[in-house]
Amino acid sequence: MPGEEQELKQLIASEKHLEGPLLPVLHALQNRYGFIPEDSIPLIADALRITRADVVGVISFYSYFRRTPPGRHVIQLCRAEACQARGSRMLEEHVKARLGVDFHETSVVDEISLEPVYCLGNCAIGPNLMLDDTVIGKVDSDRFDQLLTALREADCSRRNGANP
Repeated sequence: MPGEEQELKQLIASEKHLEGPLLPVLHALQNRYGFIPEDSIPLIADALRITRADVVGVISFYSYFRRTPPGRHVIQLCRAEACQARGSRMLEEHVKARLGVDFHETSVVDEISLEPVYCLGNCAIGPNLMLDDTVIGKVDSDRFDQLLTALREADCSRRNGANP
């Protein structure tokens, strides 16, 4: 459970020896918990001898870092220029409407977090998104609806005890 002070301190200590340790510490925490626990901020600041404002500033600057737990699924929607040229802005509006959330929010019903990302390295076949750990190209509104339906069906099967 996030917030166990000793575990947080150990995780911070495992990265603080690195040059420029703040980002490695934040990545380690995000990798462990899926977000940066609020009670880790003063511990990071103390361990690295920086201010809490410095820690919060870096977390706020990089859209990758979260201060709240992610949903059961995370959709990262590419906002880079190549994807924009292929229609990602229209896709973005569709995704937000279908999920009922904006970026950095999590849908209540499906527990899907929506995050912006600024390149998935799949530019030739945009617009792209990453669903959990899978990059998917050539996504338009219809394809997104198909992905969302399949995700909901898989979640329903899991809840009912069937194998995905």
